[in-house]
Amino acid sequence: MVNASSPTAHDIRQIFDSIAPIYDDLNQQLSLGLHRVWKRMTVRWSGAQPGHRCLDVCCGSGDLALLLAEQVGPPGKIYGVDFSAEQLAIAQHRAAHTWACPPIHWYQADAIALPFEDQSFDAITMGYGLRNLTNYLKGLQELRRVLRPGSRAAILDFHHPANPLLRQFQQWYLTTIVVPYAERLGQKHAYAYIVPSLEHFPNGPAQEALAEAAGFSQATHYPIAGGLMGVLVAIR
Repeated sequence: MVNASSPTAHDIRQIFDSIAPIYDDLNQQLSLGLHRVWKRMTVRWSGAQPGHRCLDVCCGSGDLALLLAEQVGPPGKIYGVDFSAEQLAIAQHRAAHTWACPPIHWYQADAIALPFEDQSFDAITMGYGLRNLTNYLKGLQELRRVLRPGSRAAILDFHHPANPLLRQFQQWYLTTIVVPYAERLGQKHAYAYIVPSLEHFPNGPAQEALAEAAGFSQATHYPIAGGLMGVLVAIR
């Protein structure tokens, strides 16, 4: 499925490069710190265990990769991939000044053309990345390709709440809180992009169908935060 109405990959890369210096602070403040809870849930659903070789795709400033490192411990190996050089620079800086054992290997690459061999990883995470890919199906196919048989990918992102009141709240919060706050920091364009990207993003059942079309043997979407967010868990 090609998300033709979205900006190009170049446009999205520029957005994430531009917001890199304020990305962590905005996530913390605008989610009231809950994004850290959701990310821990995502790592748990990925099935990452001590000694595993794990990958975080669209790693941004490194939150999920650092959590994976904590989960797998010294025997494991962690890789973080993002196509934004500015986000990767922040991730590397954070990892260098945070307890991270094992060390994390960082790669600048596109999520729809991962630089790894087939069946390379025991678990994969992705946080707020699938929605920004130019081709959802190809992105999921790449995740499946590099996963080992029986392993899982856990994908955290915004979701469409089933409850009409919650959906109205989500729209109100994004347009009257998130975008104006970002505008005060000179990043209105970057965060205004969330609203249209969410409008075109598949809901939970459609994500499950896409994962199965990509070749996963099983896929389950778990709505969280009242359906404002969700985690797609896909098993190879």
